[in-house]
Amino acid sequence: MQPVFSHCHVSGRKVEVINLDPANDQLPYGCQVDVSNLITVSDVMDNLSLGPNGGLMYCMEYLDKNKEWLIAELNKFSADTYLLFDFPGQVELYTHHDAVRSIIASLTSQLDYRLVAVHLVDSHYCSDAAKFISVLLTSLSTMLKIEMPHLNVLSKVDLLEQYGKLDFNIDFYTEVLDLSQLLDAIDEVS
Repeated sequence: MQPVFSHCHVSGRKVEVINLDPANDQLPYGCQVDVSNLITVSDVMDNLSLGPNGGLMYCMEYLDKNKEWLIAELNKFSADTYLLFDFPGQVELYTHHDAVRSIIASLTSQLDYRLVAVHLVDSHYCSDAAKFISVLLTSLSTMLKIEMPHLNVLSKVDLLEQYGKLDFNIDFYTEVLDLSQLLDAIDEVS
């Protein structure tokens, strides 16, 4: 996140980070709004005897039902502030569950925010054609479910060599123009 902050600070734009991950108990960054002031996964797990995934689902449903808390916190910022929202990484929150979608809908309708989702995908999925297709379908499902512009970013590219030689160059995976080549790669392995 440092390059984004640097660019925004140079251009004179204020940047604030909003942590909406109730399981993130050790933030590697400073934030102005932290959902853990409202609810945490560890508290839910302790008090309701839920596991980590059930606790996270409960927390996001709780945040959804208490959106006025979030909206009040966000209303403290001036209109020219650039907000970075850090949501939980569990894919089921975006593909099967409605709480995040509802929270995002409130931000766009009540606060007139213009949002874009940045979906980080571990680049090691490029080393297996079937897994890469699965990631593409998950990204598409997420984009359709939360109904907002979506940017997929391959992360941890510096670690990619650990997983062996790619079937195609990295541009193929970033452009995703011809999936039939991936199917051919799957057929070669079978």
